[in-house]
Amino acid sequence: MILSASGWRKVFAASGDEQDKSPEITETDRSIAVIAADVFFDYISKTSGQEAPVIALGIDARPTGPALADAMIHALVKKGAIIQYSAVTSAPEIMAYAKKLDGFIYISASHNPVGHNGIKFGTNDGGVLCGAENAKLVEDFLARLKDDAGVAEAVRKAYSCTTSEIKAVYDIKDSSKHNALAAYKNFINETITGTDNKEYQTDFFGMLDTFIAEKPLGVVCDFNGSSRYQCIDREYFKERHINFYSINDFEIAHEIIPEAENLVHVAAEMERLHKEGHSEVVLGYMPDCDGDRGNIVYWDEKVCKAVILKAQEVFSLSVLAELTYSIWQHGDEKDFKPAVAVNCPTSMRIEEIAGALGAQVFRAEVGEANVVNLAREKRAEGYTVRILGEGSNGGTITYPAAVRDPLNTIFALLKLLMMRESGLYEMWCTKSGQKYNPDFTLSDVIASLPVYTTTGVSEPRAVLKVKTTDHAKLKAAFQKAFEADWKKKASDLKKKYGIESWEAVITNGTKETREVKDFSKSGKGGLKVIFKDKEAKPIAFIWMRGSGTEPVFRIMCDVKGNKPEMEKALLAWETELIKKADK
Repeated sequence: MILSASGWRKVFAASGDEQDKSPEITETDRSIAVIAADVFFDYISKTSGQEAPVIALGIDARPTGPALADAMIHALVKKGAIIQYSAVTSAPEIMAYAKKLDGFIYISASHNPVGHNGIKFGTNDGGVLCGAENAKLVEDFLARLKDDAGVAEAVRKAYSCTTSEIKAVYDIKDSSKHNALAAYKNFINETITGTDNKEYQTDFFGMLDTFIAEKPLGVVCDFNGSSRYQCIDREYFKERHINFYSINDFEIAHEIIPEAENLVHVAAEMERLHKEGHSEVVLGYMPDCDGDRGNIVYWDEKVCKAVILKAQEVFSLSVLAELTYSIWQHGDEKDFKPAVAVNCPTSMRIEEIAGALGAQVFRAEVGEANVVNLAREKRAEGYTVRILGEGSNGGTITYPAAVRDPLNTIFALLKLLMMRESGLYEMWCTKSGQKYNPDFTLSDVIASLPVYTTTGVSEPRAVLKVKTTDHAKLKAAFQKAFEADWKKKASDLKKKYGIESWEAVITNGTKETREVKDFSKSGKGGLKVIFKDKEAKPIAFIWMRGSGTEPVFRIMCDVKGNKPEMEKALLAWETELIKKADK
């Protein structure tokens, strides 16, 4: 079982098949759920100072969710928790709801295949536990699992609950769900507008309504049976007078990860809608199963077809929109210091966008909790971090949210489109030295982004199976192979690609260390080698890290410019060196 801060995950389908849609789990896995609930209860009771903490409990749309939730309900009832069980709930929804409670348990495996499931834990700060706090739970969890008699006794106690005690939890399920949706809607208004001031929110949405009245808009969603079908999406868009269409409302019809290969379905639906005369449909999205991530399809009016945006492009657009919006809101404030927090493999195009807008970029190790906590650290230092996230997967986190959210992504793009006179896109064009066309479309905004060639996170060549379990040892061997090869290839790299030098950078948690001499110091964190030109400016990087949620080693390459051959060559070189080191 993988026990990362981003989620404890394994295949919970009783058959062990990761593609199994059966709702059955084994007795062993039922015991795991009970112990996990016991561990979290003890943790949240201590941290909140409550003998009977109020805990939100929700599941995504996976078949094994109800069985795992039921085991946890038994355990939590026996421990004395007050449980707000809302059944199928999106991750941003339960985290918004928990802000007024003591904490939450969310049963989900995010984008993993349907037979997987997992558990996310959090307090009331709007996000999952950070790495250090998660480590405390992991230590307690593993210690308890070693005691077979203790596990058996914990399960016996959990299932000694009376029928009426369990029924009482399920009886308020609908009201818990209603309250979760209401809390989430209020919170999403705050994240989209950047303020909890109701008068400001009314003015902002009034501006959006005026724009849509003049230029109707439509959005299409491939729910793919995810938790977002039972969220606020449909009603929220309709309230904003945005036409909403959807497919695969109830069924997980294809792979869950919202990458290019699975966005073809929403793209096809967008094209079908246009053929039927729904020319207002300009944006589409597909969330993952827990609904905290949704990558984007847009209608390109120049070629008259639906175009799938790459994850790094989605994040870049969100950064462009929210950075300019932050400047639009706060630019005249004396102590305003805009910044962006991203993960290590986010494309360097973010530095270009931020640089043009006078903002700084800070990088953390892969993992949503790492990026969220880095942003908190920078806010404590006086920075305004309106936008953060993991460009490598397109996940946009808009402050004050501490979790990715497709609605925030969609409305970031809508801000760019609707704010026209002295608006966000005009600000970007002015500051980046580009010509501004007042009749711009989203295609024009996309064309204005810095051009980079970047390995997609879900591409087969971005995932390696390695034998070495000690990642520090593997990276030490990689360094030896890399430095030996550099001496042989330096001249050729300079001639072919203009690469004159390199710098090693590592990320561990929220800390980034530059000019590293010992690659092994990254341990299980991220390792990046940045390649520079004759002026010592970064023009490419290769990156690697063992996944914290899957048993694989992830790699990627980012190259400035439209240079697919250079990206392909550098990634192939990295792959060759890792294989050489993995002996």
